[in-house]
Amino acid sequence: MAKSAGATILRGGAFKPRTSPYAFQGLGLPGLEILADVREATGMPFVTEVVDARDVPAVAEHADMLQIGTRNMANFGLLQAVGDAGKPVLLKRGMTATVEEWLMAAEYIAQRGNLDIVLCERGIRTFEPATRNTLDISAVPVVQITSHLPVIVDPSHAAGRKDLVVPLSRAAIAVGADGIIVDVHPSPETALCDGPQALLGSELRELAQAVRRLPAVVGRVDSSTLISRS
Repeated sequence: MAKSAGATILRGGAFKPRTSPYAFQGLGLPGLEILADVREATGMPFVTEVVDARDVPAVAEHADMLQIGTRNMANFGLLQAVGDAGKPVLLKRGMTATVEEWLMAAEYIAQRGNLDIVLCERGIRTFEPATRNTLDISAVPVVQITSHLPVIVDPSHAAGRKDLVVPLSRAAIAVGADGIIVDVHPSPETALCDGPQALLGSELRELAQAVRRLPAVVGRVDSSTLISRS
């Protein structure tokens, strides 16, 4: 589904830190084996979140890329551990972090010799209740002016609702983001988490077609990447 839409990498959560301790927390280590099977079947690499420094070796053994989620952006021991792992890292911005704090978190990884870092803007916490978070679209050019690191955008977690995913994705690519990461599910209403923001496969294909036309419109070279979370 995601591959046919043009996604280049999959994201799946074997470990899923949630606001509520009673919510689905992921499958843990068995989930990594499932993700590895999906990679074998599709030929697509996958990125998955690691939430504990003690789990880094096991996760790195399976995953092609390690994700540091928003809640762990300032977990400096974990940042150092993924820096030592020798795998590319997707570093999400903390929901209350400034751009400078975000970039300094990346330095904790780079200081360990790992320079394969991708930054992800996923919305910050503000007083606006219309969306789960507020996508800081200005962070994309600010990061590109300040840093050499690529930066992608997660419109799904910024909005928390699927009807805003397409317009936010368009804005992200138009402003210069190097890619987007989008939630997709064959049956969002039965998803164990993040169902309200997940696109159907057909909607993902429409989104991919729409955003791939944008670089030419705004006069930029199309180097964007589509990451699908399923």
